[in-house]
Amino acid sequence: MGSNEIQLNENGLTLKPDKAKVRDVLEFLLPSGSRKIKKLMECPDDQIELYTNFKARWTISVSILTQKFLSAIASLFTILVAFWSIIQKFCYKYVLAAEFWVAPSRIINFTDVQPRVRCSDWELLVPDDNADMNSHDRDFKYYSALTIMASKLAYQDYSRSASIVEFVVNDCWQMKLIDCRNFWNDFQNKATTHAIMFENTHKDPNVTVIAFRGTSVLDINDWMVDLDFSWFLLEGKVGIHSGFMQALGYQKSGGWPKELTDPKHEFAYYFLRQNLREIAKSNDNAKFIITGHSLGGALATLFVTLLAYHNETILLDKIQAVYTFGQPRVGNQSFAQFMVDTFKTHDIKYYRYVYSFDLVPRIPFHSLANFSYRHFGGCVYFDVFYNGKFLKEQPNTNYFSLIWVIPKYLSADWEFIRSLIITPIVKGRKYFEGFFTIMERTVGLVIPGISAHVCSNYVNLTRWGNIHLPPDHHELLKFAHYIEADY
Repeated sequence: MGSNEIQLNENGLTLKPDKAKVRDVLEFLLPSGSRKIKKLMECPDDQIELYTNFKARWTISVSILTQKFLSAIASLFTILVAFWSIIQKFCYKYVLAAEFWVAPSRIINFTDVQPRVRCSDWELLVPDDNADMNSHDRDFKYYSALTIMASKLAYQDYSRSASIVEFVVNDCWQMKLIDCRNFWNDFQNKATTHAIMFENTHKDPNVTVIAFRGTSVLDINDWMVDLDFSWFLLEGKVGIHSGFMQALGYQKSGGWPKELTDPKHEFAYYFLRQNLREIAKSNDNAKFIITGHSLGGALATLFVTLLAYHNETILLDKIQAVYTFGQPRVGNQSFAQFMVDTFKTHDIKYYRYVYSFDLVPRIPFHSLANFSYRHFGGCVYFDVFYNGKFLKEQPNTNYFSLIWVIPKYLSADWEFIRSLIITPIVKGRKYFEGFFTIMERTVGLVIPGISAHVCSNYVNLTRWGNIHLPPDHHELLKFAHYIEADY
């Protein structure tokens, strides 16, 4: 399926958390609450009936109330983040650097402060790297380790300077950084999408990796995008999460044209695609790997979707694999089938990592009658003890399932104890987690699934996890062609 411009169908769903009142949302949950539906969402009149059952009303209400709560605390959260940033910079410059005894006039000057970067913090550690491993297993584990570290690196703030990213890629990994920048989001009117691109000159210079930044713990907008269940319907019946499309470069005025004419800003999809075109043109042996954690995983998947819709066959044939970690659901069943067909046609490997009770891979909920979000291609699942296996879908597909409540809380308790005490003692001081990660783990004691989403979980499972590729290639194909079932 390819065209010069992707057309959008009007049969979408747009939630209105900014206009909806809490009272309207609560009344919407009542048996007679369907009359409030126009105050909460926009959709074609002939589709309204599909959202009046309780399951759909519950899903819509949870999404809107969560977004309203996040919006309400956004200002306070921004102040707390700014305050912590000052404390952090103070520690970097005077405490950690042993420069505390300086002139008082310098204490408030943090403009040149950068945290220390140690290569040991960004080391690529591959488990069971020995001569007995076959080449496929070795490559799988190597690129799993590389892509999660690249996804973690994409979280670094390079709005002012790319020095940290440059140092890690060029010096620590002995690879070549091609680019890292912030891309424009037409709907947020600012550059909120982040990605890095580098060449794996250390192991295979033909391989280019693109890593999208995921949901930042400190960015309320990112969480609101994840929890907004609005969607667009593309050509046919392929439906996709609207926030993910906007983050990748959907044009407010022109949808998804194949080429942009005199763009005023740089958009992730178009900029990165052009870079890949130039690489493919200059190197017949070029191979691409796309990756991301959380929201970044969704963007990595959707990036391939758009290449397929725009009929970028040359680029698709050069994509070696897509690695995602803690990726949310991206689209409906038609989208899932389209992606299964695309990956099969172009022989693209898809490794969707899910750790334990991570909340994000279980949202958006697939409980709307007219639009059921689905994963595809199976998953690489790891339990709380880092034991991994290939599955068709992650356990506890329905996050609210009562039978999983106790295991979720026990896992969150174990993660908190392990990260705070056991891991730093057993593995070394460098594995002691930072302030915000510990805060996430603390929140996870109340809302299990939050702490499981921490990026360090995925780093650790690629380092210490126990998993091997199935010896039978047909077993992997069985998972690759699977589309998540309803619950």
